[in-house]
Amino acid sequence: MRFLPILLAATALAGCTVGPDFARPQTPGVTGYQPPSEQRVAVRGAPAVTLGAGPAQRWWTAFGSPEMDALVDRAIANNRSLAASNATLAAALDQLRAVAGRRLPQIDANARVDQQQVNLAGFGFSGNNPLAPGGNPEFHLYSVGGGISYDLDLFGGLRRQVEQSAAQVEAQQRQTEAAHLSIAGQVVNQVLTVAAIRAQVATANALLAEDLRNVDLTQKRRKGGEGTLVEVLNAQSQYTADRGDIPQLEQQLAEARHLLATLVGIAPSELGETEFDIAKLTLPTAIPVALPSELVHRRPDILQAEADLHAAAAGVGVATARLYPDITLGATLTQGAPGIGDLVKNAFRGYDIFAGVTAPIFHGGTLKAQRAAAINRAKASEATYQQTVLTAFGQVADLLSAIQSDARSVVNQRESVAVAERSRHLSQRSYQVGNSGILQVLETERLYQRARNGLVLAQTRQFLNVARLYVATAGGWTGPAPEAPVAG
Repeated sequence: MRFLPILLAATALAGCTVGPDFARPQTPGVTGYQPPSEQRVAVRGAPAVTLGAGPAQRWWTAFGSPEMDALVDRAIANNRSLAASNATLAAALDQLRAVAGRRLPQIDANARVDQQQVNLAGFGFSGNNPLAPGGNPEFHLYSVGGGISYDLDLFGGLRRQVEQSAAQVEAQQRQTEAAHLSIAGQVVNQVLTVAAIRAQVATANALLAEDLRNVDLTQKRRKGGEGTLVEVLNAQSQYTADRGDIPQLEQQLAEARHLLATLVGIAPSELGETEFDIAKLTLPTAIPVALPSELVHRRPDILQAEADLHAAAAGVGVATARLYPDITLGATLTQGAPGIGDLVKNAFRGYDIFAGVTAPIFHGGTLKAQRAAAINRAKASEATYQQTVLTAFGQVADLLSAIQSDARSVVNQRESVAVAERSRHLSQRSYQVGNSGILQVLETERLYQRARNGLVLAQTRQFLNVARLYVATAGGWTGPAPEAPVAG
């Protein structure tokens, strides 16, 4: 009954939770990514962009390569960075459970055995002491017991800590989702890189075959009295120069395959064949792009910034609660006796029931400074969230422009290849009938090689930017996870 007034007052205050209640940032009102001046008409060969809910799950299947799909699946299952991210998420969940457990009553048990010899001489007793005829007396004490304590959390400091930890768990979950999305994009990019280098190697080998044909042709013309040694040496020089490019391309191809194996989570020797061909990949005819209002609710890095903002807001409540008193209720029960058989007897029982109040009086301004720091951290998190949203919108805008520019580049490069191929054919015929020199043939060969490589690079860039657009619009992620618990 003596504790009844305290309990009544604590019950009245128990629903009080200091600090700001978190509210999700407002959805941006913009309806598009590019200004009207940049929204160009459709370009031949460019995928059509449709604004809506965004890409579906497994966006990489749009490229029509079962081999690439299998590599992405293996990377998601075996990538070591993803495994580390998943383990970090599990640790954050464990930490949330640990913090939430502090809101429940804390119960502990204890047991103790004591043996003590009293030093009577230290108290002035000496000689033949009737209290201890045989010397200093010895005592034995056996005790068992336990205690319970409960923090009433009057101003919601513990509730805000649980809310903060839950928001941190969500932030880690979003970071894990971003890692999955990034790994999928990196595998696709690396497959495209391998395909592009293989195409360059094939072009270089084809040009080398033409160089050998030119060397043979000049040698035959010289033997027939129609050519010169200078023409033979020029043809041999071009062959030697073009042959020197192939080892570098092959090294780039090997490095690209090694990086692909690392992304998949295996050793390079375990990767197997990676005979990817740009010509066998399918460029999507249409790309579903999430509206800005949808993107902020599905892109993992934006959702992570939102969760960080939530955690920072809860941190203000944690710091604010430290400025107010706190009440802890508890009780202990102990059985202590000189013999084990007496432990169960009521005569050796003791208990303690208590209510403790802790109230800050003077801390040199520390608590107020901590609260001010928490408020400033929340402001910083809000600015970071806004910047993350703007950066995401800028990335999407860049890629929407890029897929239009890429389509025009591919069209132009195809025309360049056609013109260069015709020029090469005519120069070869002209040289064969003696109307031009070998230098003209070699120059048209170089122009043709440059045009072929330019086409390969333009096609690769087109595929890469389409893949990046899928990643930038959060392909494969459909929305936020269930809401984390908040203070109540």
